[in-house]
Amino acid sequence: MDKFAGVFPESGDMPVFEIYIFFMQIQNETLDLHNLFIRPPAERPHTERRNDRMKGTLYGVGVGPGDPRLMTYLAVETIIKCPVIAVPSSGKEGAVSYRIAAGIVKGLDEKKCLELSTPMTKDRQVLGEAYGAAAEKIAAELEAGRDVAYLTLGDPTIYSTYIYIHRRVRELGYDVKIVNGVPSFCAASAELGDSLADRSEQLHIIPSTYEIEEALELSGTKVLMKAASRMPAVKEALRRKGLRAAMVENCGMENQKIYADAEEIPEEASYYSLVVVKEENHD
Repeated sequence: MDKFAGVFPESGDMPVFEIYIFFMQIQNETLDLHNLFIRPPAERPHTERRNDRMKGTLYGVGVGPGDPRLMTYLAVETIIKCPVIAVPSSGKEGAVSYRIAAGIVKGLDEKKCLELSTPMTKDRQVLGEAYGAAAEKIAAELEAGRDVAYLTLGDPTIYSTYIYIHRRVRELGYDVKIVNGVPSFCAASAELGDSLADRSEQLHIIPSTYEIEEALELSGTKVLMKAASRMPAVKEALRRKGLRAAMVENCGMENQKIYADAEEIPEEASYYSLVVVKEENHD
């Protein structure tokens, strides 16, 4: 420390934090205080250093159920900062998540877009191959140092195709992060003007593309996701068990429809249809 004699201030003359900054300056190391403490988080670089090279990060961004105004500030901020976006479709114009984001993010059409179509099947081998191909396309962008925002409906953690790609990209050694969105069943509950669960009531989220008979016996509120493909069977099960239900179709979109009673629900509905089954004995 002799070389700093007469230069380094006495500890009593300067706060510890300022002494540290002063020392770093003496060592000729650049410390960007604007980036660290003044610059908003949105303006800080997303990329992180790995193996002495700058590689991109994959962000799974939930765009909410349909209304662009329900997108979170963080979701919008992340999409703006990512030079590349990805959509689960063979064409971005056909991706509902893209149309939602485009309703609030300016210049979205100017970004590079990865069209990552996945087949509508339950065949795990076919799906695995599609997820693997999608992960490789994303990895190519990340390897080049470009962040990617994968746009997905609702929230990425709830029955989302994104999460399968998320896991594969992580296994390839890249950074992955999730940006939450408003879940469709929360937005649907708001449209129906009621809560999803009160006091000690349980809440069950059920994929209607599988058998639902046993699930409908559960105590509490049941949310039947993606009910359209099996709507006749769903309606029959509700009728047979005497359950009270309502449905929101295309929640938050221009063609949204609300059916306040199970008997009103049509036999055919759009893919984005959600049924809420409430118990009678709640106040």
